[in-house]
Amino acid sequence: MALGTAHAPSPTQAPSPKPQTPWKQATAGYKFEFPRDHASHPDYKIEWWYYTGNLKARDGRRFGYQVTFFRVGVDHTPSNPSRWAVRDLHMTHLAVSDAAGRRYRFSEKLSRGGPGLAGAKTDEYYVWNDDWTAMLDAGEDAGGGRRERHLLRASSRQAGIDLVLEPGKPAAINGINGISQKGAQPGNASHYYSLTRMPTRGSISVDGERFEVEGESWMDHEFGTSFLEPEQRGWDWFAIQLSDGRELMLYQLRRADGSRDPRSSGTLVDQSGKTTHLANADFTLSQGSAQFKSKNGAVYPIDWTIAVPSQRINLKLTTPLEDQELSLVPSTGIAYWEGMIDLAGSVGGTAVTGHGYLEMTGYHGSLGRVLSGR
Repeated sequence: MALGTAHAPSPTQAPSPKPQTPWKQATAGYKFEFPRDHASHPDYKIEWWYYTGNLKARDGRRFGYQVTFFRVGVDHTPSNPSRWAVRDLHMTHLAVSDAAGRRYRFSEKLSRGGPGLAGAKTDEYYVWNDDWTAMLDAGEDAGGGRRERHLLRASSRQAGIDLVLEPGKPAAINGINGISQKGAQPGNASHYYSLTRMPTRGSISVDGERFEVEGESWMDHEFGTSFLEPEQRGWDWFAIQLSDGRELMLYQLRRADGSRDPRSSGTLVDQSGKTTHLANADFTLSQGSAQFKSKNGAVYPIDWTIAVPSQRINLKLTTPLEDQELSLVPSTGIAYWEGMIDLAGSVGGTAVTGHGYLEMTGYHGSLGRVLSGR
């Protein structure tokens, strides 16, 4: 998950009406269709394709990965006919976590669209930034049925992935009536879906070491134009895969006064893929005492207690690797914590375990402001 925001008005200044924009707003009633909606939606200003996963090598060694392709609109209809005219900027983040080796490695790419350096197709799912790619490989399986696999490839000296992901469960649509509302104003929302348990195999590399791996991944795809509002400062996002076959996505939006925004929400996915929307009042997130203080001075809470009383879900969250801060301070001035997590607890009185990913932003700089171009 990743969101955009705007500058706050001064205390004495009343918020001005939202300016007219050529970018399309995310509004209720959107009907998702697949595989169409895996592709790009260039009429919206902000879009991203977000993959995370927990993988194991043949000897049981654990790894995590994140690769995210962002498209940020700059000029909806450039008047300059040059192929170098900037309509969109493309930012890609890649990170690999090696729990046993106590290593976290990451890289980024920042490119303009236009001349073909980076882009995202609209008629099929193919996103690229230089030689880093995410795409859909469609065809027939051995039984003559339709096959759709996601292919991820990205490599640097620090980290690399070459993975094949099966879709697993059907797409889980987050929010209500086709939108995930992030702010009080109409349009401050996104169209947001997740593929919550994707069987994954391939290879992963850390510092030039290559490992054959397999495990499970999670994909988020969001698109919209405006998201966070001035009083919102960051978010904590949880993607959880439980041992009983359920998945749980939760996010809380943090306000400047320290409170949780009432637009915080989530989705519970059962074993068959059926979804249940969770409103702000339906869950609690409590921070424990464990913290990680980064070299940037950010302090991240790295143990949490999660409760969804109506579903009798109680979980304790920990991480096998404390330092999973993706620091982009030299290039964009931001840093955020994005890493593999472990879960233990109960659902309906039955013990469960789990794994997943946690993202914490707004503890150092604003990823949202970078995505909104402010």
